[in-house]
Amino acid sequence: MAEDHVGDRNGIGVSVSIEVYRDAWGVPHLRAADEDELAFAQGRVTARDRAWQVEVERHRAQGTTAAFLGAAELGWDTFARRARLADTARRCFERLEREDAGTAAWVRAYADGVNDGLADGAARAPEFAETGLAPGRWEPWTPLAVWLTTHILFAGFPTKLWREEVARRLGEEWTELFATDGPGTSGSNGWLVAGGRTASGAALVAGDPHRFIEAPGVYQQIRLACPAYDVVGIAVPGIPGLAHFGHTGPVAWAITNAMSDYQDLYRERLRRLPDGAVEAYGPEGWRPAAAHTETIEVAGGEPVAVEVVETDRGPVIIGVDDEPAAATAPADAAEDRGAVWESVALRYPPRVTGELGFEVLPALLRARTVADVDAALDGWVEPVNVVLAADTEGGLLHRVAGRVPVRHRANTLRIVPAWDPAHAWEAAPAPLPRAAVDGHAVMANARGIAAPLGVEFAPPHRADRIDALLGASAEWTPETITAVHRDTDNRSAAPLLAAVARLGGAADGRPPAGASPAA
Repeated sequence: MAEDHVGDRNGIGVSVSIEVYRDAWGVPHLRAADEDELAFAQGRVTARDRAWQVEVERHRAQGTTAAFLGAAELGWDTFARRARLADTARRCFERLEREDAGTAAWVRAYADGVNDGLADGAARAPEFAETGLAPGRWEPWTPLAVWLTTHILFAGFPTKLWREEVARRLGEEWTELFATDGPGTSGSNGWLVAGGRTASGAALVAGDPHRFIEAPGVYQQIRLACPAYDVVGIAVPGIPGLAHFGHTGPVAWAITNAMSDYQDLYRERLRRLPDGAVEAYGPEGWRPAAAHTETIEVAGGEPVAVEVVETDRGPVIIGVDDEPAAATAPADAAEDRGAVWESVALRYPPRVTGELGFEVLPALLRARTVADVDAALDGWVEPVNVVLAADTEGGLLHRVAGRVPVRHRANTLRIVPAWDPAHAWEAAPAPLPRAAVDGHAVMANARGIAAPLGVEFAPPHRADRIDALLGASAEWTPETITAVHRDTDNRSAAPLLAAVARLGGAADGRPPAGASPAA
């Protein structure tokens, strides 16, 4: 279908002519007069289709979900506020406005579109009435906040907390025993087959993202067209453009998570002064820490006050309220300067640099060659991804994209002492690996080109299996390569099947003879 729509752009009622066509699967195909109007259209159709999803994500980013979902969400809201997710998004958007006004306007247009479509989308989503939630207003920085919130737990700092608990309960020697490289884990897949090994001579790029079962899903199929480009791919609701999977016609790209480690946890020593101010003990001794109090509204309950503290390392996410002394005071701590307690601060690249890499998103839409994709991805920040891309001129790309700090190896494993200068980040980020494509390339969260940037990876059986399947033919087509997507061989199941067989079962999964159906 086509529709002409007069929308509200920045409160001035600018007329926008947007063509919307939905195919047999309901996938929206959007066409507009220019890139900003197209971003507005994408925001508008996303709000109409995914109103509840995008509004929940906005509230998650702001730490306000308890206001309509109740006290069960207090844990997340407290973390979101203490991690400074919304404030970091504001900082990153302000920097984007200073350094790339065009991209900032494009993101603003998307937020305007969301605001224009939210009321209609909310009217069709029963969750709003069930929770009493009224659709709110998206700010220009809200898409950046949603992106941060979507990926803040991706990079592994929860694993460092897990290792800390393992060390505390079992001993230091056990900390690296429990790793995701174990045989029971799985993750996303992707592969690239060069033109020399396809029936048509054109390269094939496949993305096979594996996600937890989600309703609605984290991805949104969409087509975006304007005079500058015509792109089809998978968007993240709440984010303009097509970040992870896209096909512009001449070039296509796909990603998997690189399993890189780019967030650090610091053990902080804090003390409160008589006037209520907070200080943190770092490499240069005691220094002021930023501190303020925020109030979380709770549906069906009393408001909760949350203190937010940030040291020179980063926002304190654990142990803000652990007074009195939970740590031994340093020797230079005067007795009248308050009791000392320990906490944990999170350091992550966008909070440090004020960069989130959103300028990459419109550049990807305009890409015509692998070189364009490669150049755009030089500005990528997070999450850190392995990227495969190919173009119609024979160009191939296999690289890591993202921002990984250079620091002491101990930072990548555990919580490290904030007062030890050995654990500071170096000014320049780590170099990003890349590799040539020899016939085909595979990515599956396993150790590979991203190995120097991480600690734990997915086991190799999926990557090995895909590699073997792709190596079995030199005449691949889009139709025949679906066999790789549909393959169910799971080499990690072999030890389990062997154990079942030893216990009297059958390797094909049937129960032992004589076993009851309920066994």
